[in-house]
Amino acid sequence: MTRRSRPDTERSPGSLPVIAIVGRPNVGKSTLFNRLVGKKLALVDDQPGVTRDRREGDAELLGLKFRIVDTAGFEEDNPQTLPGRMRAQTEMAVQGASVALFMIDARVGVTPLDEHIARWLRAGNTPVVLLANKAEGRAADPGIMEAFSLGFDEPVAFSAEHGQGLADLFQAILPYVESEEPEEQEEADDEEEPDDNAPLKLAIVGRPNAGKSTLINRLLGEERLITGPEAGITRDSIAIDWTWHSPDGQARAVRLIDTAGMRKRAKVQDKLEKLSVADALHAVDFAEVVVLLLDSTLGLEAQDLRIADKVLSEGRALIIALNKWDVAENGSSLYQGVRAALEEGLAQLRGVPLLTVSGATGKGLDDLIAAAFETRRRWSQRVPTSLLNRWFDEALEANPPPAPGGKRIKMRYITQARSRPPTFVVFGTRLDEVPESYSRYLVNGIRKALDFSGVPIRMNLRSTRNPFDKK
Repeated sequence: MTRRSRPDTERSPGSLPVIAIVGRPNVGKSTLFNRLVGKKLALVDDQPGVTRDRREGDAELLGLKFRIVDTAGFEEDNPQTLPGRMRAQTEMAVQGASVALFMIDARVGVTPLDEHIARWLRAGNTPVVLLANKAEGRAADPGIMEAFSLGFDEPVAFSAEHGQGLADLFQAILPYVESEEPEEQEEADDEEEPDDNAPLKLAIVGRPNAGKSTLINRLLGEERLITGPEAGITRDSIAIDWTWHSPDGQARAVRLIDTAGMRKRAKVQDKLEKLSVADALHAVDFAEVVVLLLDSTLGLEAQDLRIADKVLSEGRALIIALNKWDVAENGSSLYQGVRAALEEGLAQLRGVPLLTVSGATGKGLDDLIAAAFETRRRWSQRVPTSLLNRWFDEALEANPPPAPGGKRIKMRYITQARSRPPTFVVFGTRLDEVPESYSRYLVNGIRKALDFSGVPIRMNLRSTRNPFDKK
């Protein structure tokens, strides 16, 4: 049974206060979120309903630091529908917030759905600041006046797109977050933990409907991400801070990153889906370990190998997990078939961990997280130069470099230039003539002899000029 802790949403002393942005679809919530965090983290598009899961980020407004939560557009639908499940996420975000920013579109004015949201907010205990967005220009004046009818304090006229009204927004939220600001925040931010203790940045990728969000919800022990039978529910890459309690009792920090499903490029026509896939690839760039989740009822497909190749080309550590193992048929032959296909399709990286899991039941999830930490350790390690060169001398003696055209290739020594991913540089003469097969021999030798199993390795060959060579 997987040991879980609650996600890090409850504030501890000294943590940042939380502000949730709520409102009906397409009023500009994600635009405001991006402005406050200072990055384009949330997808923004003209069509409503782009945001589905709630997204969090560290924000700052005129020196005031807080945690901001972007939520899905609030809609009146049956709780079992996708919009209904999105609304449940919004309700959870508001309940845990210090203050809610209730956003309306000032150019449209107050709508029946705005009035419904206002009644819901007034019935709760979370303080509310009313934000009349898109307030640039005189066309917004009637909508700002209508906003008084919603029963809150004076609306803040604001433009998330142009940044107008920042000072007024600052004054409105200050009473709710000022007293909760953490002390000595700057000093804490300057402290860097050793790599082994730093949170593991773990991204979950795969084709649509592979069960990525369901697996993360199982790890967290709550319905943090929206799931359902519809493919492509997740659009943004959602990062969630979590603490994993290992079977031996250790508490280890993890930053889980859920991503949008990646379909074959030829099938991705919709603009929003293109943005979602680009966002998922961006999440891979910032991860340390990437779990490629396969649907065991469908097996391994060419698109899975393309995703794996992308992860490896970015130098990230890779784990492959067969999900929905609880309903898989002919498990043993399926596992061996996938393993054989991986050995053939990912010949550049043998030994990638292949695990069986179930996001629905929790089977194998402890093993998955433990494998992720172990893979990060190998991906981050550095080999002492003396040990590395002892192995190097033995490898050259066991299988000397070829002599193309009868001319000898001389390899002098090797050094590890960096880790994450492990990168090695070989120095010698005429190394531009080393065949690819011999480079693979060295890489596979490093992987096997020096504990780099399943980790992408980069090797550079650097020739030193021989002063006796004729020009």
